[in-house]
Amino acid sequence: MPVPQSRGLVSRPLLRERAYRAIRDAIVDGTLAPGERLHDTDLVEWLGVSRTPVREALARLEQAGLVRTKPGSHTLVSPLDARAVRDAQSVVAAMHEVAVREAVPNLATAELDAMREANARFAAALRRGDVEGALAADDDFHAVAVTACANQAVRSVLEQYTPVLRRVERLRFSSLSGRGSVAQHERITELCAAGDAEGAAAAARANWHTLVPLLDTLPSEE
Repeated sequence: MPVPQSRGLVSRPLLRERAYRAIRDAIVDGTLAPGERLHDTDLVEWLGVSRTPVREALARLEQAGLVRTKPGSHTLVSPLDARAVRDAQSVVAAMHEVAVREAVPNLATAELDAMREANARFAAALRRGDVEGALAADDDFHAVAVTACANQAVRSVLEQYTPVLRRVERLRFSSLSGRGSVAQHERITELCAAGDAEGAAAAARANWHTLVPLLDTLPSEE
């Protein structure tokens, strides 16, 4: 398999977590393509770690649906499958609804300003056609509520399933179809500022459901 040219990205502390994040990010950004076989030896060389954290990272990625492993045979990057992405989308939308509902009472001026600033960066990135910048700004926008709600269960579920959706969102943010999210973010922020927890939660859930039309373009596995 082709691997990124950089070496030694993972230092000794927290090897398993860093290995997981490095491989996950390479899958999400397309460096490791759907259907590509992953070889322990290549990953060990790339990351500069032993086989143990690599294998633990792959096991975690399999739970998240980003890789598939056939014991004694091979591990490969999961294809983009409509059913798997739709399942992840439903869970992620529900978790963001909970996060916003619980966050609204905790949002002060600083948090609301952070949401507005992230959305401004998001809009600017979309205008430039900067997919990476758009994804980063979108993450920052939604992270305000996730942090403010202080719900570790929500954070854990989102950590597992959001990467599955990010692979699809790269397609959306590379086209005009992602630009409606700017107005949706503005609406969520307005409702949060007004203290309307239920309205803001519903708007957050609706924002994540805008992926649905894109899911119809993905193949489904039997």
